[in-house]
Formats: sequence, structure tokens, C-alpha cells
Amino acid sequence: METKIVKEGITREELRALAHEQYGDLIKAVVDVAQGIMGIGGELHIDIQSLLIGQSGSKGDTTWGINLYLDKTGDDFIEFDSMVNLKPLIGNRTRGVEDEAVRAAIRNIVARLVH
Repeated sequence: METKIVKEGITREELRALAHEQYGDLIKAVVDVAQGIMGIGGELHIDIQSLLIGQSGSKGDTTWGINLYLDKTGDDFIEFDSMVNLKPLIGNRTRGVEDEAVRAAIRNIVARLVH
């Protein structure tokens, strides 16, 4: 599956085309809350995070893994679940995103980028 960085925006149809290659109605993404960008596609969140770090200068403590469910809307569209979210040094001790402010930032970035 192609992995790419989204800075300007992407349509649900484009996401669906990428997701279809691997997971059908689900696509993995990693959001950089510091830069307001996200990486999408790929088999594992760590691969997407590595792309963001390597090509956009993202940092591990500002990148968060999510799953986008393309057939769902509202709160069901985004699932906060990824191994890259385990960040005990900054207080996130689960695969989820424990800080509501970070979850809100992720939701805002996804809403701005996904049309």
C-alpha cells in the first residue's frame, strides 16, 4: 500500500482508493500535531511515523497513530489506537490517546485535511 504525507488535503475517495489496496474501509494514519500534517497508508503505523520523521522532520512525541473508518462519520470516523501512541515518557501509557487536548488537535487536523 502506498504511504504518503498529506499537507494540503485529501478526499475520502482518494483515501478509499488507498485503503482498498489493503484494509477495505479502514486506512491507517499518523498525525503530527505540531506541524498539522498526517501520513496515510502503509501496513503499520510505525512505517507511516518513520516517513513523517524522515521526510518532514516530525518528532516521535508529536506524532499519533489513528485509524480512519471511511464508511463512518462523526466520532466513529477516527479510532485512537496504535502502538506508536505508547509514550510513557510523556505520560501516555496506552495504545490510545489519553490527553483530550491532543485528541481534539488530531480531530481538527483530520477535519481540515480530509474533505
